[in-house]
Amino acid sequence: MTRSPLVAVLTLAVIAGCATPPQAQAGPAPVIEPVVLEEIPHDPAAFTQGFEVDGGILYEGTGLAGASQMRTLDPATGTVSQAVAMPGDYFGEGITVVGDRIWQLTYRDEMAVEWDRATMTPVREVPLAGEGWGLCYDGTRLVKSDGSERLTFHDPADLAETGSVAVTRNGVGVEGLNELECVDGQVWANVWPSNEIVRIDPGSGEVGLVVDASGLRERGIPPSAQVLNGIAHVGGSEFLVTGKYWPKTFRVRLDAA
Repeated sequence: MTRSPLVAVLTLAVIAGCATPPQAQAGPAPVIEPVVLEEIPHDPAAFTQGFEVDGGILYEGTGLAGASQMRTLDPATGTVSQAVAMPGDYFGEGITVVGDRIWQLTYRDEMAVEWDRATMTPVREVPLAGEGWGLCYDGTRLVKSDGSERLTFHDPADLAETGSVAVTRNGVGVEGLNELECVDGQVWANVWPSNEIVRIDPGSGEVGLVVDASGLRERGIPPSAQVLNGIAHVGGSEFLVTGKYWPKTFRVRLDAA
C-alpha cells in the first residue's frame, strides 16, 4: 500500500513526539573549600596512608618499607595509644575497618594484611595483585584504588574482585586516586599529588563534588611536609583530614551547599 505524503509527514511527527529527548549535559562538578572547625595535633613523623574513625577510635596506617605501622589514636587529641609494626617489612598503604577486623593494603608488595581489631595483631596475609593505594568499606564491599582512574570492588571476606568503575570529572578521567573514605553510598578520595579531595558516585564513576583544600597548608603546615593524604568521616558533614608528615589534623566541615 502506498501512503500519501501527508500521512507520511504525520507519521514522522508522531514518532518524533514519542521519542525520548536527549538528556541535558550535567554542569561541572562544584568546587568547595573546607570549613576548619578545629586544629588537632598530629605526629609529624607519620607517613599517613590510611585514616578512618570507627567506634570512637581513629585508626591510622602509615607507610614506608620497614617502618609501616597500624595505629590507634584519640580523634579528639591526636594522641597515639597504640602503634604496631606491619609484618614483613611491607610498605603499608590504605586501611579500612570491617567489623572486628581491619584490612591494610601494601604499595607494591601485592599483599594485604588483615588485623584483629581488638588485639591489634595480624591475622593473615592475602595476595592482592597490583598496586595498593586507598581502601574503604561501604558496608557490603571493599573499594580499592591503585593510583589510576579506576576503582575496583572486592569481597571483604577474601578480597576477590567483583567489579570496577572508571572515575571521571566533567567527562575527563581522574588519575591519582589515593586514600579513600566510604560515606553514605559515596566514595571520597584524595587526588595525588594535589590538594584536592573528590566525592565519587561509585555507580557511575562521576565526580559530583571537589574539595579544594590548598588553604590548609597555610595553617602551619611546613613546606617539608608532603601531600594531603587522609580523610576520615566523623559524622554528618564533618571529617578529619591530614597529610604525610603533617603536624596537624584538621576537623573540617565539607558542605556541598
